[in-house]
Amino acid sequence: MNKKTIVSILAVIGGLVVLGWVLRLTFALLGPIVVIGLGVVAYFALTGNKRIGGGK
Repeated sequence: MNKKTIVSILAVIGGLVVLGWVLRLTFALLGPIVVIGLGVVAYFALTGNKRIGGGK
C-alpha cells in the first residue's frame, strides 16, 4: 500500500464519521424544526399574507 491509498482510506473513514455526526444532529433537531415550521405556516395563514414581503 502506498501513501495515496492510506490517505484515501482515512478520508473515507473520516467522511463516514462526519456524516454520522451530521445525521445524529439532524434527527436531534428535527422536532424543533418541524414545530417552528408549523408556527410560521400558522402565522402566515392567520395574518393573510400569502407572499413574503406582502403585496403592493
